[in-house]
Amino acid sequence: MQKIFDDMLHKNVECYVDDLVVKSKKRENHFHDLRKVFERLRRYQLKMNPSKCAFGVTSGKFLGFIVRQRGIEIEQAKIDAILRMPERETSTNSKVCKKS
Repeated sequence: MQKIFDDMLHKNVECYVDDLVVKSKKRENHFHDLRKVFERLRRYQLKMNPSKCAFGVTSGKFLGFIVRQRGIEIEQAKIDAILRMPERETSTNSKVCKKS
């Protein structure tokens, strides 16, 4: 995927293994950007799974993160899971200091 989309990476396309995000700075350019990606997929005979596709969204999950216009965020559920973890103890049974 990196080689296939090399000229588009970090401009209109982000990819990791076989996951793709097509992004556009302006809404009116999005169809053009999608068309370029679809043409490239067709050229290399790659297929997409329709049940895993979402089009025209302004935010979504990608690789376990939430991607929005303002940046990349961690899901609140993951933050909560870390906060609920019990404190570790050292081998001398004294509690490890944690920042407040």
